[in-house]
Amino acid sequence: MLHHISATNGTIALEKPSEVELLEQVCKEAKEKGKLNGNQLNQLYETFGMRFTKAWEALKEGRIKKYVFKPSNRTVWIVVGKERDYLVIASADFCMCDDFYFRVLDQQIHLCYHLIAQKIAEALNWYDKIEEHDELYASLMDEWKKVTP
Repeated sequence: MLHHISATNGTIALEKPSEVELLEQVCKEAKEKGKLNGNQLNQLYETFGMRFTKAWEALKEGRIKKYVFKPSNRTVWIVVGKERDYLVIASADFCMCDDFYFRVLDQQIHLCYHLIAQKIAEALNWYDKIEEHDELYASLMDEWKKVTP
């Protein structure tokens, strides 16, 4: 596991990495190796608990979608949830789900399970890639941005 070393008042302490840092490191290693190992799976579960369990289910069930619009190459990530499809903006660590609004924005957690699933899916190329025409971008975005199912 990654640890940060910090020196304060002449003492050195090992600090656990944040959720985001851990996920970034695991995804980087997974991308290099093309898989997650048992130790990484344990780290993810210990760090994220049920959020990782839900993310792993979404991955196994093929619910992560990468839409690529042509010819612009605009990319949109969608995680198909139990209630509806969730728009994930990976570059901004943003998701349209309630967990993001109520727990991430309140700083109770750093990532919802949709973001965890998207990041692992992207690292492992474990997602459905869907190509659409640019003409459909606006209407699909309108649909994905709806708050209710």
